Amino acid sequence: MLDAGVHPAYTGIDSLPFYDDFDLSRVDVLLISHFHLDHAASLPYVMQHTNFKGRVFMTYPTKAIYKWLLNDFVRVTQIQEDEGTIGENANSFLYTNEDLMDSFDKIETVDYHSTIEIDGIKFTAYHAGHVLGAAMFFIEMGGLKILFTGDYSREEDRHLSSAEVPGKRPDLLITESTFGTATHIPRLEREHKLTKMIHSTIQQGGRCLLPVFALGRAQEILLILEEYWKDHKDLHKVPIYYASDLARKCMAVYQRYIYMMNESIRVKMAETNQNPFFFKYIKNITHIDRMNDRQPCVMIASPGMLQNGLSRRVLEKWSPDPRNSLILTGYSVDGTMAKNILREPNEIPSVDNPEVTIPRRINVEEISFAAHVDFEQNAEFIDLVNPKTIVLVHGESNPMGRLKSALLSKYQKLKSTEEEIKIYNPKNSTVLLLEFKAQKVAKVVGSLANKLPENGDKLSGVLVQKNFDLNLIAVDDIKEFTTLTTTTIEQKQKLRCNANRSLVEWQFSQMFGSIDVINDSDDLFEFEVMNSVKIKHNDYLYITEVQWISGAMEDTIADSSIAILLSCDSLPASVKLTSKSCSHNGHCHHSHSHEESKTADFEKPVVKHEHGDVGTLIKGEPMTDGSIIKAEPGIKQEGNDTTGDEIKVKIEPKDDEDAEYWLNTQVKSEESENVNNEDGSLKLDRIATILATQFGDAFVHNREENMGIIKIGKNEAIITYDDFKVECKSGALRGRIEGILSRACDLVSPLN
Repeated sequence: MLDAGVHPAYTGIDSLPFYDDFDLSRVDVLLISHFHLDHAASLPYVMQHTNFKGRVFMTYPTKAIYKWLLNDFVRVTQIQEDEGTIGENANSFLYTNEDLMDSFDKIETVDYHSTIEIDGIKFTAYHAGHVLGAAMFFIEMGGLKILFTGDYSREEDRHLSSAEVPGKRPDLLITESTFGTATHIPRLEREHKLTKMIHSTIQQGGRCLLPVFALGRAQEILLILEEYWKDHKDLHKVPIYYASDLARKCMAVYQRYIYMMNESIRVKMAETNQNPFFFKYIKNITHIDRMNDRQPCVMIASPGMLQNGLSRRVLEKWSPDPRNSLILTGYSVDGTMAKNILREPNEIPSVDNPEVTIPRRINVEEISFAAHVDFEQNAEFIDLVNPKTIVLVHGESNPMGRLKSALLSKYQKLKSTEEEIKIYNPKNSTVLLLEFKAQKVAKVVGSLANKLPENGDKLSGVLVQKNFDLNLIAVDDIKEFTTLTTTTIEQKQKLRCNANRSLVEWQFSQMFGSIDVINDSDDLFEFEVMNSVKIKHNDYLYITEVQWISGAMEDTIADSSIAILLSCDSLPASVKLTSKSCSHNGHCHHSHSHEESKTADFEKPVVKHEHGDVGTLIKGEPMTDGSIIKAEPGIKQEGNDTTGDEIKVKIEPKDDEDAEYWLNTQVKSEESENVNNEDGSLKLDRIATILATQFGDAFVHNREENMGIIKIGKNEAIITYDDFKVECKSGALRGRIEGILSRACDLVSPLN
């Protein structure tokens, strides 16, 4: 965002730019070109009373003067409100002095020719020559180059340098059009005309009023008059009044920032050892009653538009006397007294009561010292800058339109060529969409830049965009060359799988085509699925561990693997694969088969140990809890006869962990033996296993009370096993549990 001022012809809310037409919260950087009210006076309002959260920059002198200038603006506004000179609907209080001071502390400063980068936006300040501290900004973002001139002058005067021409060609030039196609009188000629008219007025016994902005052109005119009075002894007794308390305060800024002015004034100070802004013939006054205007004198007073204040009161006092002169030295905006009086009306309204009129006999002359470019200077600057597109701002409609037409005529020969310059003069609140073609270049950095690729080589890396810059970086270099961090999430999940390695291997081969076996020892079967998910299956403990590095593809493969492991023993293909009919003394036929056991029909032997019956055991056959047991080194059979009614098996754990697991298994088997014989108990156990897999230690399986409890944080859910209803105050947790129960019931349902 460029500048934040007020319209000098209006007050209060009416004077603001159309801030409601766009979202100020999207503004990252606000650049203030100089301290004049029409460029900076609404800044405290933007910073304190809108959703603007960006950063504000201006030059050092601009910030120093801005504080005093806006403090005076707030004071004058409050006086007008108290005196009732503002319209009823003007809502004059844009902000208070507290708002001003709070916003002032947030403003950052930038020096000329220094470049600052914020979120991909680079900007450099250059001398604009308009007033002390005025800057034009060269902005670069996303490959687009923009030059904003603000108010600028290409003519060096007594204390300021002319505007600089940046060394880069901008794609877009946003330039002022204040004077349109008008042409200024040469500086020396202007100065001569001014001093001649003042001298002539004094000689005929009259008084001269020069309304000026308190800061800016006023200092230039003071330097001119100081030098002229010094050279004319007959004027030494004629007082020059500078009626501005604000200017007096800010004069210290001018005295301090001599080094930011032109070479002429710096050399003069070095030779005389005197600061040129310490005046001998100029007196500063703060009130109209403190001046002696019975004799000829010169009054330099603000404001420059004669809307109110001291300059307006002096005008009303001196207006009836034809010996007096009014010399307008600045630009006059439509709707102001300065613009109206140029038409030389016979009467002017009183500022206190517009219904009261005052005769106008004072001589009116316009000698512009406004530090704005005229047409010739503007056109010359545009040629030097050589932009591709021009947007005209800061001007009245008619002068701006004439300037556009003049520039289009000048560049007519370039039309329909690659060098064509497009010119726009948008109205207020008009959205202007401009297209610029620019190459997007990615810079290769880090280890990728160590080797120069040959034509046709493919360069692989991570394309990192920070703001508008693109960098191609190797994954291992991301931490070094960016502020990004890489995180590797390694996931492990343990679950119970009631199947042996042969069945697990067969199911995974059916699903994924093939697997890479890593370890096929007696006590561990380890394999990898699609080079991403590792699975460790323990045939003794029937505990399977799934391990993978988190990623979009890896997570999908891991989810599929876990689903296979949880349902491996009950899938239709598994049941068919492990089934074989046999006879049990007239009992119903069961199917038991295994690649290691191909025996004929036989009676089920019973596994015995010192605590009692554990379950029916046939080598390689499923037990009642769904697991498949085969003879392994950790299990010893007593006797080799498999035709008897009973086989005694002695289980010898290999280690302490194995012993604890089997002891727990045996105790639980004894306690649940009768329950497991009941219809539906196997289904319930499997559902409980799935819930334990999903919720871990948060799930408590309570068989005695026929219920399950899940407690996560302050939320507790109770599952009733009779109807699998879930009671929970948390709707999110209840919905999650109900979804898992629904899938679990489908998973463990018997085949028809």
